[in-house]
Amino acid sequence: MNSAKRSARLSAGWRRLIWLLVPLGLIMVMWQASQLAREQALRNLHQDAENELRLSAASLVGHLSRHDYLPQLLASREGVKRFLASPETQDVMPLNRLLDSFRATTGVSDVYLLDRHADTLAASNWHRPNTFIGQNYAFRSYYTDAIAGGQGRFYGLGVQSRDRGYYFSSPVWLDDTSPSAQPDGVMVVKVLLDVVEASWSDQDAELLVTDEDDIIFMASQAEWRMAALHPLSKEQHQALLETRRYADEPLSPSGIEILEEHDSHRLIGLSQGPLADNRYLGLSRSLAEFGWQMHILKPLTPVVRAQWLSALLAGGLYGIIALVGGIGWQRLRLRREREQFAERERLTLASARDELERSVERRTRDLVETNRRLSDEIEERRRAEDSLRQTRDELIQAAKLAVLGQLAAGINHELNQPLAAIRAYAENATAFLERKRFDAVDSNLEQIIELTGRMAEISAQLRQFSRKSSDNLTSVSVPRCFEYALRLFQARLRDTDIAVEFHWPQGDVWVRADLVRLEQVLVNLIGNALQAMADVAKPRLMLSIEQRGDEVVLGVADNGPGIDEALLPSIFEPFFTTKSPGSGLGLGLSISSRIIDDLGGRLRAENRPQGGALFTITLPCDHTSTCTPSASNRERNTHA
Repeated sequence: MNSAKRSARLSAGWRRLIWLLVPLGLIMVMWQASQLAREQALRNLHQDAENELRLSAASLVGHLSRHDYLPQLLASREGVKRFLASPETQDVMPLNRLLDSFRATTGVSDVYLLDRHADTLAASNWHRPNTFIGQNYAFRSYYTDAIAGGQGRFYGLGVQSRDRGYYFSSPVWLDDTSPSAQPDGVMVVKVLLDVVEASWSDQDAELLVTDEDDIIFMASQAEWRMAALHPLSKEQHQALLETRRYADEPLSPSGIEILEEHDSHRLIGLSQGPLADNRYLGLSRSLAEFGWQMHILKPLTPVVRAQWLSALLAGGLYGIIALVGGIGWQRLRLRREREQFAERERLTLASARDELERSVERRTRDLVETNRRLSDEIEERRRAEDSLRQTRDELIQAAKLAVLGQLAAGINHELNQPLAAIRAYAENATAFLERKRFDAVDSNLEQIIELTGRMAEISAQLRQFSRKSSDNLTSVSVPRCFEYALRLFQARLRDTDIAVEFHWPQGDVWVRADLVRLEQVLVNLIGNALQAMADVAKPRLMLSIEQRGDEVVLGVADNGPGIDEALLPSIFEPFFTTKSPGSGLGLGLSISSRIIDDLGGRLRAENRPQGGALFTITLPCDHTSTCTPSASNRERNTHA
């Protein structure tokens, strides 16, 4: 017992030590990985910054150096020398235009000519309000260098234009053969620096150029331009203003601070401006030919990202290793516990297995019995559905025969008239045969043939209406369905003087339906409309067809008394009727609604604002046939 307690205390001590060492190890691993990633990312960033700085410096030098030949070339022009020899007696405009053409050709900002006293005699900007003509530039070093016989170089703000530019100058000699000869004028070319700065905006870095006074003369950020790289004392600021190189610019501090400085690079921070709170890697490159320093500031974002990524990866790997170790230790502990309880498990395993087998056997018997009952229920449901389908078809057929019964009087009238006429024509033919009037006999026989054809047509319509429909949907012409339904009511329409109005587009309109079932619904709706107008003075039956997108709407309307609003929700229910007892079973509209639902459509009933009832059938348009788009409706009134 004492040994077990000591073992438990020892195990608890080791657990506390592990819980202390694991977080410390995680912190150390993540910190070390972060430092290694930082050094590697700084090296890569330093290499990228160095390459970008070298290319940008070469681009700047190339942009400026390609114009250094131009003042010397213009100074050697004979026209320039001839004008400089006697400017007061010559017209300056030809020279102004010449200088302007050279400016436009070479892409420089300005070209102008100074005399030996530094007064501007001609300039490419003679036509501008801030022209250089008449200005004296004796204070500029490019004049003093060139009038002394050398090639001048200068950068600064323009006195007139206030544009930053780089100036090239060359002396103009009227007599360069004498050893004591002095230049008689200076030719100056000004190049703007905005084009170079515009190209820097595409780089993922900030570029700036400083002169020997640490004034930022060029920069990718506009707020750095004409600012001091480091704060200036009052004496330094006054001395720079006296040079007039920077005009009267305030030369405010740029806010650039050195956070860390190493042998090859510096870590830079910004104390003001829109880029404040960002840190950069800074490199510098000397432009000896201009006396400038070019600087590049690369954001340290990739370095920070690499540090975090490496720290997270190292932490994740450390966590996986710790997890694997913990799992291994846990498995070892569980293994020991399993060994301790193995004997007891072996004793209970047999009992549990036997109980499980008995339970499986009971469940299997229950499942077999449940499956048998489910199969019986499925079979019973299938038989019930077959019986229901057969009953529905018989009801539909009975409804057809009921409609035929309602039409019997009209059909009897339609058949009796041809039969009476046939009898009369036959008697006449017999009389004409006795008199040997064979032409009259032929005429009577033709009339008999025509009348028998009419009777056959009536009989065919009855057979077509009374036949059973199929479950296959086909292309059905809606106007022809209406025409067939109206033919069954010809006698009633004629006897009751009902006006029939047609409202549908020219040509055929096709729907996807079953011909027989759709005809049955139309016959039922037209029959109901005729019954509703039995007591109307001027009955009107209105039939319409309208295409709405991918659907076709069929309408059957009358000008009868309409339907009671309270009864509208119930008119499609089976055995619901508003007719007197013995006049109907109340199945017509219910069967019609069911038929239209089976065809994938909708049957709706409503009252017309003008009076009467309106039944609409909405069916899908058949795109396999020509589905006529909505056109100008044709309206015609007829009395059948």
